Amino acid sequence: MSETLDLAIDLISRDSVTPEDKGCQQVMGDRLAALGFNNESLRFEDVDNLWSRRGSEGPVFCFAGHTDVVPTGPVEQWQSDPFQPAIRDGKLYGRGAADMKGSLAAMITATERFVAKHPDHKGSIAYLITSDEEGPSINGTVKVVEALEARKEKIDWCLVGEPSSTKQVGDVVKNGRRGSLGCVLTVRGKQGHVAYPHLARNPVHLVAPAIADLVATEWDQGNAFFPKTTFQISNIHAGTGATNVIPGTCEITFNFRYSTETDDLALRKRVEAILDHHCLEYDANWTLSGHPFLTPEGELVDAAKHAIREVAGFDTQLSTAGGTSDGRFIAPTGAQVLELGPLNATIHQVDECVAVDELDQLSAMYERILEKLLT
Repeated sequence: MSETLDLAIDLISRDSVTPEDKGCQQVMGDRLAALGFNNESLRFEDVDNLWSRRGSEGPVFCFAGHTDVVPTGPVEQWQSDPFQPAIRDGKLYGRGAADMKGSLAAMITATERFVAKHPDHKGSIAYLITSDEEGPSINGTVKVVEALEARKEKIDWCLVGEPSSTKQVGDVVKNGRRGSLGCVLTVRGKQGHVAYPHLARNPVHLVAPAIADLVATEWDQGNAFFPKTTFQISNIHAGTGATNVIPGTCEITFNFRYSTETDDLALRKRVEAILDHHCLEYDANWTLSGHPFLTPEGELVDAAKHAIREVAGFDTQLSTAGGTSDGRFIAPTGAQVLELGPLNATIHQVDECVAVDELDQLSAMYERILEKLLT
């Protein structure tokens, strides 16, 4: 057993399904307060957020993360209760073990060791913790960042504890993320009887050529940091359920994961140009989940690279692949943002787990990053 493992077990045992926190932030806040941190609880609607800071000067290094977890799914499919952490064959099982209560525990213990060794460290250490990352992400990190910006409180370096690793902890660090643009497209036709198609207009037939054009379009070539922008349809729905009725509308849900070679406005214009080219009657309801961001080589990237090399003995790989994270709300403020956390192989799955020894390795990496930036 280790301090990091003990804390991870405590946090995982709390069934903090979005937007619930179930006392996780209190546990973390109490340990930070003992180190001289000033805790500030920021509740927006039904979401609990914690902003905690030690020091009043810059530069500000911030650990960011979330205490909420996704639902467990069928509990009977788990080998053990997802909120009763269990250790089997060197792995800690439980919902949130990898995403991301293991990271939160590693952050706290790394900070405790660092402050004990360097009580007069330069700058400030901060924590931005939310219980609304796995949900709509409306009243969590984005609201805290808005509050900090309003009072001109800036984050210089931010390390997000999302599970970034693939085969061993630290082998991949996310130094950016693609943008995410979604749309619910409703194409209008005219409902009618299938035996009298000349009296109706089938929106499925009408939109099919446009779908083919959207799928065949090359949106950009990507660049050295980002892969090509991708377009994916996630749902198509039309019809009344009867086999003899031509539907009046067809609803299509799709998403772009896009690089810094384009932007959301350009993508919207190109999509709507294709739809207009096919003379469709439609409504497009767009949702921008986040702009792409990139943290280039610099103090934070260098600190992470050196810390991983010293703790694990290998060179990490920088990546911008994967989904979105709350880093998308912090990067636009000018902060350098990185994601470093456990293996992501079991996140959101039944029997989510993290290797016990990797928790301590992760904590050691976090401590070394603090030492490189704040001493």
